Amino acid sequence: MTAYLEVTDSGKVTPSVFALHDEAVIGRDPQDSLASDKYICIPESTVSRRHARIRRRDDAYFIEDLHSFNGTFVSGERLSPGSWHPLIDGDEVTVASAQMIFHSLIMPARRSVPTAITKALDATQWTVLEPMPAEDHGDRQATLRKLHAMAQVGIALGAVTVRATLTEKIMSLIFDLFPLAERAFILLNQGDGQTSAPAAARRRDGTIEDPERVRISHTIIDYVLNRKQSILSVDTLSDRHFGAQESIIAQSIRSVMCVPLLLKGEVLGLIQVDSSSNPHAFDEQDLEILTGVCAETAVVLKNFQLYSDIERLLDGFVRASVQAIEERDPVTAGHSFRVAGYAENLAKAVDRADTPDLRQIAFSGDQLREIRYAALLHDFGKVGVREHVLRKEKKLHHAEMRLLEQRFHYARASIELKAYRQLVDCHAQHELSIAAFKAKLNEIQRCLKDEFERLDRFLAAIRHANEPAISHVEVMPELREVLDYSYCAADGGSVPLLDEFEFSALSVTKGCLTVDERRQIESHVADSYSFLILIPWTRDLAGVPSIAHGHHEKLDGSGYPMGLHGEQISVQTRILTIADIYDALTAGDRPYKKALPQLQALDLMATECQQGHLDPGLFRAFVDARVWTASA
Repeated sequence: MTAYLEVTDSGKVTPSVFALHDEAVIGRDPQDSLASDKYICIPESTVSRRHARIRRRDDAYFIEDLHSFNGTFVSGERLSPGSWHPLIDGDEVTVASAQMIFHSLIMPARRSVPTAITKALDATQWTVLEPMPAEDHGDRQATLRKLHAMAQVGIALGAVTVRATLTEKIMSLIFDLFPLAERAFILLNQGDGQTSAPAAARRRDGTIEDPERVRISHTIIDYVLNRKQSILSVDTLSDRHFGAQESIIAQSIRSVMCVPLLLKGEVLGLIQVDSSSNPHAFDEQDLEILTGVCAETAVVLKNFQLYSDIERLLDGFVRASVQAIEERDPVTAGHSFRVAGYAENLAKAVDRADTPDLRQIAFSGDQLREIRYAALLHDFGKVGVREHVLRKEKKLHHAEMRLLEQRFHYARASIELKAYRQLVDCHAQHELSIAAFKAKLNEIQRCLKDEFERLDRFLAAIRHANEPAISHVEVMPELREVLDYSYCAADGGSVPLLDEFEFSALSVTKGCLTVDERRQIESHVADSYSFLILIPWTRDLAGVPSIAHGHHEKLDGSGYPMGLHGEQISVQTRILTIADIYDALTAGDRPYKKALPQLQALDLMATECQQGHLDPGLFRAFVDARVWTASA
């Protein structure tokens, strides 16, 4: 333990001293999945489920507000959500009514000791490629040249971050290292025990050969791969090992070096360098240099392979997680995958756009992947939404509607029973004649017919109001009439035909969710963020949680959960919002709405742009690029 929080003003928090290690989360949920030594529970309703987070970096501690509703304060200053604030010994941390003091046990570094600099070097001169020194036949110069070559290769290969550029970089290095080389090619192992055709092939004059058609000598290649040895053949046509081989004669190979890409006994491929004009183009020193180049290349290739494996693992985990969540609601299955396709293709369209408002926006490959993952996981928090809310089809649940219909049947029976009972009582008191009895009976039947027609009209109004609307509609006036209606039950008491809860649900002007149910659905955004920030994203994917967190924000501040405005919403999040809304409007029929035709959906989104909800520039790029067809 190097620091701790001391609770000074909250009797609800126990224990009063919390040891801080690498990371701790402050929240209100006593059943949180984090270990007790990483979760500080403050059981108050004004505290968010995951309110704030404290993390150690080297010898310092930082605190971050996790977009809580009521904020986190350090020494009276409210923190900006999502940004890290350094903590120093004695800082007062306030979360709701809980007040805590941060204590650090780390001794501050001594700052009074002067730094003695004995020599200064410009480090940049050692990290750039330089021309090879002139070749010298002396042993010392040869050794220096070899070391310089290895250093330059290490710098060059270490700077490569995209596998597609690796082979081109190696080709350039080879022709710099070996001035007499006329041709070079690289073969890479496919991983199934078979070596593919060359991955790249080039000549000194810059001619790039088609890897599928380049002519190679299987005699040399098989020898190198099977024996895992580097070979040098000077005057190859007279070499007793290779001179008689047809492939070597056909290609007029006079001098050749071929070296395996070897790492811990695993052959990843090979590099061959040859000349068809000079029988003594290469010597043993060249072979040693090429072997060193291949050793470093093998390490880089293996790292790319491992990184690719990790990428596939993460991608598989994300896709499996999304599929598991979407299986809770088969009706919306595929939504997150479609949104990811729309968002990624819209980002590419924006990257190509040349309009004044989009010209400066460009996305790297890592940023496109970041947008894709954010889109895939944007609804992950729906795992915490109760299934009957998540799959609600109409304004009243099926059970609630059946109960209401049964109430109508009971009302009819009660009204009919009361009417005929009155007829019997009247006949018993006045001993009606046959004609009077029939007249009274006809009057009652007419009244019952009118009342039953009224009930049928009420039920039809309720069934109509129960259908969800895509856009805002007025509350039906008949509903208020139904709410004011009551009937006499068998026990003589007055019973309302429609209760306040049912009236409130049927009065929803858009969609099918009540205020409480909508609050539950909207909570999925914060829950998604709380889940995503627990994942240790790499630097190139660090924006995934924040991009997903804002996909229901609107430019005019009318969105949720934070009510962000304009530039507070990132371009990536605006892209995700457009993709999400388009799929929600055009996806296949759902029980609570019909799929809209494409043109109608685009018209609705254009209206959203005019009202200041969506980014009009991004929407224009969405339409111009016909993103929905590119994602099909």
